[in-house]
Amino acid sequence: MDDKGIEKIISLEEIDYTRFWGTNDKMLDFVRMLFPKLKLIVRGEMLKVIGAADETEAFEEKLNAMMTYYEKFGRINENAIMQIIETGGGPDTETNDEILVHGRNGLLVKARTPNQKRLVEAVKANDMVFAIGPAGTGKTYTAVALAVRALKNKEIRRIILTRPAVEAGENLGFLPGDLRDKLDPYLQPLYDALRDMIPQQKLLSYWEDNTIEIAPLAFMRGRTLDNAFVILDEAQNATSAQLKMFLTRMGRNAKFVITGDITQIDLPRNQQSGLVQATQILNGIDGISVIELDNSDVIRHRLVTRIIRAYDSLA
Repeated sequence: MDDKGIEKIISLEEIDYTRFWGTNDKMLDFVRMLFPKLKLIVRGEMLKVIGAADETEAFEEKLNAMMTYYEKFGRINENAIMQIIETGGGPDTETNDEILVHGRNGLLVKARTPNQKRLVEAVKANDMVFAIGPAGTGKTYTAVALAVRALKNKEIRRIILTRPAVEAGENLGFLPGDLRDKLDPYLQPLYDALRDMIPQQKLLSYWEDNTIEIAPLAFMRGRTLDNAFVILDEAQNATSAQLKMFLTRMGRNAKFVITGDITQIDLPRNQQSGLVQATQILNGIDGISVIELDNSDVIRHRLVTRIIRAYDSLA
């Protein structure tokens, strides 16, 4: 390059760059139009910028703001790009307080029932929250959305998701594969929620650098969990000793959400559910909240509510 211009390589690997540029590179063409003095060359996840040093520096600053906007809201359009270039921020209309996360493909993740909204408010006001309720009430999904929002807002540095490796009498030792293969079936609901809310490429990078960690409950022993949003799912299948161990892992600047369904305990008959005991002895402690969800919060197929009610009638 001569002394009037420079060449800059910018990586887009942390976002879903194919969706970022839009169908047929529509957004890329729009950006090129707005920066006519620069030459922009895209090669997969890499963007080469050629132009004067001051122009290139200004462009990189605006591009970073665009990527931050895209990462937060899961989409970007001409209007958002224009406002970012003019003011440094996106449209005010996007800041809906009810929206927890702007997920993939325009998905808006929000609390949809009164008890889910109570859960959101409880997590805002308390560092430890128990969310108890039947299948389909959105306990785990809402908790994961809150964790993802906290990570995007840089309120915490990492998300830790854990579950007891107990499921309807199954034994990990009899399942095929390595530890990851054995655990994946138990952790699938957590993977599904994350995939709804974070672009695949970004999610992979989070897994690789342990920004998001998914592990069995036994792996929490001996750790201190600082600067983290930690979710214990299916906590009804944790023993009293396991749950006490988990709850005492809380470190500085941590949020703990414990979810479970006390009507679906798969522990041996001679073992008490740690979740049942914990909600009895910890309820009322300042900084700890217990939120109960019920059939009215079921947001799956309408038959799920009917199935739950039919089984409840036998109790």
